[in-house]
Amino acid sequence: MEVDEEKPQIIPENPNETVIRERNAEIVSGGNVFYNPVQEFNRDLSISVLNVYYRRLTKERSEKALKKQRKKVKEEEEDARPTPVPEDPTVYEAGTRYEDGLRILEALAATGLRSIRYAQEIAGVRQIVANDLSRQAVASITTNIRHNKVEELIEPSHSDAMTLMYLSTQAEKRFDAVDLDPYGCPNRFLDGAMQCLVDGGLLLVTATDMAVLAGNAPEACYVKYGSVPLRMKCCHEMALRILLHCIESHANRHGKYIEPLLSISADFYVRIFVRVHVGQAQCKLSMSKQSWIYQCTGCETFTLQPLGITKPNPTAGNPQQLKYGIPTGPVVNSQCEHCGHRHHLGGPIWSAPIHNPEFVEDLLKAVQETPLQSLGTQRRIVGVLSMVQEELQDVPLYFTPDKLCCVLKLEIVPMLKFRSAILHAGYRVSYSHASKNSLKTNAPPAVLWDILRSWSKRHPVNPERMIPGTPLAAILAKEGTADYEFDELHPEANPKSRKSALSRFQENPTPHWGPGTRATIMIGDNKLPKSYRNQNKKQRHKASQQPSEEEPKDASQAAEGDGDEEHLAKQPKLEATA
Repeated sequence: MEVDEEKPQIIPENPNETVIRERNAEIVSGGNVFYNPVQEFNRDLSISVLNVYYRRLTKERSEKALKKQRKKVKEEEEDARPTPVPEDPTVYEAGTRYEDGLRILEALAATGLRSIRYAQEIAGVRQIVANDLSRQAVASITTNIRHNKVEELIEPSHSDAMTLMYLSTQAEKRFDAVDLDPYGCPNRFLDGAMQCLVDGGLLLVTATDMAVLAGNAPEACYVKYGSVPLRMKCCHEMALRILLHCIESHANRHGKYIEPLLSISADFYVRIFVRVHVGQAQCKLSMSKQSWIYQCTGCETFTLQPLGITKPNPTAGNPQQLKYGIPTGPVVNSQCEHCGHRHHLGGPIWSAPIHNPEFVEDLLKAVQETPLQSLGTQRRIVGVLSMVQEELQDVPLYFTPDKLCCVLKLEIVPMLKFRSAILHAGYRVSYSHASKNSLKTNAPPAVLWDILRSWSKRHPVNPERMIPGTPLAAILAKEGTADYEFDELHPEANPKSRKSALSRFQENPTPHWGPGTRATIMIGDNKLPKSYRNQNKKQRHKASQQPSEEEPKDASQAAEGDGDEEHLAKQPKLEATA
């Protein structure tokens, strides 16, 4: 697969400085401030989201003002005053300051590239605060602001991010959007972000500690995010839902709740865009948006159990009033109904929808129009958003055919055949943008195992594998309840994004690709990750101490081997080179 992103242009001016160009923005750095070119997709997507968010925000403001105006006119009807003519809506342009525009905080700005691109490419900006704790980073930000001539829109700030947000809780100092893109876990910044955002403000959060979120260290994930992850094939979507749960819990402490607009798992990180609203009544619904998750230790079937339930209150006069309750459980037996094994318990995770379909639709249209259609990663953004649009919003998590078939030691069912069998059975199915081999469906696990029983009749399992006590033996011992259609391709089995050959999934764009290291320009051969520099270090060290082939040991030297070892032991260790 070809990489869609355009590589940033690197213009060396002198041995100590590098000028990096991304679209119209240029940053000058000596290499002691963090920059990762792989995150261009992240920056392009954030610019697109902020543009669409502000369009929706101005529409909400105008509707609110019009409603207020109509109410005022209705009250003054007796005075027969003429209705004022509404003013034409303002046309906002990027690179221009507007007093009614967005006030944006980039809490961890590093080189300031993201803030500079926001100033150049977001229509309707009042002020951008580019903050960093490092003096070197703030000096770099100041230099880059002047270099790009955006002093009118960007204010550099040298402060601790949490302190700055806590000092911005007054109404006149709050931000319309807060962007958190830390190195690793964003947890410690969330409380301050919740307090410095306006009602309905946009929070943009990145988390790069995917090993923790994906279940490699459940104890660390609980400490950082307040949730226990499970080792599952759908770990990338679970990472999104764990982070959403964490953000919601921070919001609820201040009488606020979140509205997820877009939640993306991409490359080595997750990126979440949520609106934060004020509302004590809506906060009560948060309990019903979180769920525990049970995972079978044998067949790995998972089942969700919500923390709370809601139902209409028949005693209330208002039919929209809800009654809150605690669910009964557990929803699974002590042993799995499919294979008889016990369960792991994980969570809580966010189990409500992770995208806003209307917002995604507006975003997809916007990135295919001027000026966003010229973004460096526009093709990839269109592909990812198209997949997000096709996802089943009311179905949390997903299965994968390879894992299901691995449990039963079966030949893997081709994806389109599996999807057709589910659709012919009357259920819905979709991919997930988080995995190219995903199977997101509302069909219960019992139906999926039944489909595989039907498949096993065509491709029988080796009888030697039918060992008593294994999930394979327990599941295949049950009789299938129906015959499923595999051969006739269902019209909806092949989604539109796949038919159109959109750029849906990305391969690693460079050989030493990843989250990078702190305060490092992640470009050039002299800035390779530490993990690469240390590869085969011990072997290279041993090789450097061995005698060369041109000077072999003679017999006397071989006889005095102990003395040579003692002599070598006294020599200083040679440093491994990169």
